[in-house]
Amino acid sequence: MADANWPRVAVVGAGAVGCYFGGMLARAGAPVMLIGRAAHVDAMKRDGLFLDSMQFQQRVAVSASTSLQDVHDARLVLFSVKTVDTESTARLLAPCLAPGAIVVSLQNGVDNAERIRAASGINAIPAVVYVAVAMTGPGRVKHNGRGDLIIGNPQTVSGASQSQLDEVAGVFTRAGVPCRISQNVTAELWEKLIMNCAYNAISALLRSKYGRIAQDPGTIEVIKQVTREAVAVAGAAGVQLSAENIIAAALKLGSQAMPETLSSTARDIARGKPTEIDSLNGFLVRKGAELGVPTPVNQTLHSLVKLLEQSETNKPSLPEAG
Repeated sequence: MADANWPRVAVVGAGAVGCYFGGMLARAGAPVMLIGRAAHVDAMKRDGLFLDSMQFQQRVAVSASTSLQDVHDARLVLFSVKTVDTESTARLLAPCLAPGAIVVSLQNGVDNAERIRAASGINAIPAVVYVAVAMTGPGRVKHNGRGDLIIGNPQTVSGASQSQLDEVAGVFTRAGVPCRISQNVTAELWEKLIMNCAYNAISALLRSKYGRIAQDPGTIEVIKQVTREAVAVAGAAGVQLSAENIIAAALKLGSQAMPETLSSTARDIARGKPTEIDSLNGFLVRKGAELGVPTPVNQTLHSLVKLLEQSETNKPSLPEAG
């Protein structure tokens, strides 16, 4: 049952990430509207959202819709679409927002807040998202690891007021979702991007979970090379990071925090869907070329995933064995 003391929440892009965080807020008592694809919406209207968490299994009452118009009365809007849809969705969302609504970007990549603002004028708060989740069926989300957020104002956008950041962090924390306000969220976004670049492509190419990748000497070396290239690109872009610290954190993430995780890129490939690899390793390659920083390992991973993506979408028929 929704609690009147909670702000109204809308989730734009009710996939695995949006459903998990929206579901956690709804479970705590917030009135939540999940906006997504018809199959999930129909299931959630009928049965609610089923959260299969590491700590509990529970069916949560939510509202659901396929229309962006239904964000009209939300105080807090969680923007959780694929990065390829950022600009088009932001433009459609802007006229639907209530005055004073706070938009939080729960997306991969480092520049979504800037892209949302450029496309629509919305000052979105970027969130660094650490969670392993997957949709296992219509209206069903499986939680496999972590589930915490970092928010803040990026260096290139004036963004939210401190009171808005405090409000967002308070809402999530009250719902049992750890949420920290960072004074340098741009660096934190780059660190998360590098984590994704280190694991997503390898997981997709090898169909492997993070734990196995973090224990193999060969893939550990690839993680190190991806990270060092990415840190060099970040440095050229004015963001100073420690390659060795991020390598240590990445290996800990795979071996301890999320060993059972299969990357979102791997899951997209398995479903024959477009991946976000252009916003991950592909972003580093483009940024590196712009700044004069070579990125051969990231280039290789990006190219191989793009080829695999095309192969899975257009599988040729193989001849019978002789």
